[in-house]
Amino acid sequence: MTEYAPELIEALRTKANLLRIHSIRATTKAGSGHPTTCMSAADLIAALFFYALRYDVPNPRNPLNDRVIFSKGHAAPLLYAAWAEAGAFPVEHLDTLREFESDLEGHPTPRFAWYGAATGSLGQGLSIAAGMALALKRDHIPAKVYCLMGDGETAEGAVWEAAAFASYYNLNNLVALVDVNRQGQSQPTMLQHDLETYRRRFEAFGWQVATIDGHDMTQILGALDTAQQAERPFAIVARTLKGKGASAVEDKEGWHGKPLPPDLAEQAIAELMPTPEQRERAMRLRVQPPRAATAPPSPTEIPPVSLPTYELDAQVATREAYGDALVALGHADPRIYALDGDVKNSTFSEKFFKAFPERFVECFIAEQNMVGAAVGVAECGKIPFASSFACFLSRAYDFIRMAAIGRANVKFCGSHAGVSIGEDGPSQMGLEDLAMFRAVPGAAVLYPADAVSTVKLVEQAARYAGIAYIRTTRPKTPVIYANTEAFPIGGCKVVRQSPHDVVTVVGAGVTLHEALKAYEQLQREGVAIRVIDLYSVKPIDSETLIRCGQETNGVIITVEDHYPEGGLGEAVVAAVNGYGVRVHRLAVREVPRSGKPETLLAAYGIDAQAIIEAVRAVAQGAA
Repeated sequence: MTEYAPELIEALRTKANLLRIHSIRATTKAGSGHPTTCMSAADLIAALFFYALRYDVPNPRNPLNDRVIFSKGHAAPLLYAAWAEAGAFPVEHLDTLREFESDLEGHPTPRFAWYGAATGSLGQGLSIAAGMALALKRDHIPAKVYCLMGDGETAEGAVWEAAAFASYYNLNNLVALVDVNRQGQSQPTMLQHDLETYRRRFEAFGWQVATIDGHDMTQILGALDTAQQAERPFAIVARTLKGKGASAVEDKEGWHGKPLPPDLAEQAIAELMPTPEQRERAMRLRVQPPRAATAPPSPTEIPPVSLPTYELDAQVATREAYGDALVALGHADPRIYALDGDVKNSTFSEKFFKAFPERFVECFIAEQNMVGAAVGVAECGKIPFASSFACFLSRAYDFIRMAAIGRANVKFCGSHAGVSIGEDGPSQMGLEDLAMFRAVPGAAVLYPADAVSTVKLVEQAARYAGIAYIRTTRPKTPVIYANTEAFPIGGCKVVRQSPHDVVTVVGAGVTLHEALKAYEQLQREGVAIRVIDLYSVKPIDSETLIRCGQETNGVIITVEDHYPEGGLGEAVVAAVNGYGVRVHRLAVREVPRSGKPETLLAAYGIDAQAIIEAVRAVAQGAA
């Protein structure tokens, strides 16, 4: 065993107690928080920050920095205390914990400059850390990624998705610190202090593991030293005590998420308070600089992109055009990454894989981890596109929700949307995805109808700051737009109009083509309708919708290959509300079944004939 200087051990122990004191004081002042979970991990974090970490503290965006993720985000006061002790900001700022104007939120987000993601929904941090580790490794940056985890969150399956992913990609720059304090929120955890079972589980997933006493500073330093030379992902499984150092709460149930009342706080602080001499020695500890001196150059803006072109009336699936657009973007900007969940030959992200295998990440059938990894990749300055069937993204929705809280610059593509996929049946049909992504704050929701609009919108998504969702469809559809057409986010296209239109029909994706078929039939009958391609479902072009609705007898008919709740129709209703426009909505109103696409579009009332009948009914009512 390595011999460590007694002065170092004592200084780190003192630093750990200072972190405990800060956590107690801040949460007691705030009147809420999780001090006991901070106290169990304080020794691990003191050693990490003031012994192992390599970081340019004044420059948190330095790409050469090690990364620190707190998957157990409720230990945020400990995170903030560590950065305060590292000199990132004055210790007095800790008193603003959980205040409205403070960047020290109850669970950490990137509003805090020294943190790269939003965590606190347990089980997600290891996926984010793995994405960071992969991006750093592929850029040949010699930085480490450290992820503090709680023992209770290892009950989440996403943790093991991430563990398998890290092992498959041999992320030996990833270190998990598992704080096994045995206390959950409402009762002890499943394994309590059974370190051996934790060890076997991580080893079964291909990790190297050290099991230690998480309050023995010598053992902690030894594990961190071993992690520096690891050949595989490394887990430090540490036996700890919740509330360590405060006799009134140490290893006692019932203290999760509760600040110490003032009297117990003062008692605990008195127990933990170092002497002035100890504090002086601890203050000499510094975070060490990054391992490398210069970072590889990276563009700051996407340069002009040479997008593919298509002939009018050519039959091209929008999912295939999505793959074409990814390749074009990949040629233009080395930051473009593609991630997929073992459906790349269906989403057509395989085109990017064949062109740029070094920037493609196969995530296999683990959509939660795919989204978390994409967030980590984005934090390292990349622009990731994560693709799967639209329906399968629903299982990763909490990761998507947290990505939005963290203001992650991630793009999603959901293919095989709606009943138009046909015979595969309802388990494969994304019929909730528009609602899902419309509810994500700040997200752009895009639904192209042909190949030209697809490639233009994929480029727009790449340039969009934040989350963007692109909905693509399985069947081939005709190209209806010239290659010179522009598709700004927030716009729409009025593709058919006349002064005599009796109603406006709004479609997107596959239903736009049904609306155009209906237009042709009604034209032959002497009935004129206006047709809008609502390719940008969010943000939505309210002005055009209101104007067209008012010009066509105050009536809009929406038609969507989606359930009625939260989809295109409700988006239009919200956009025109209060402007004297009535909206009739055609949507899939029951759980569908297998069948040919044209059969299903007709059966669920969203094909051309259903639109014609709706127009006739509206026209008769107006008459």
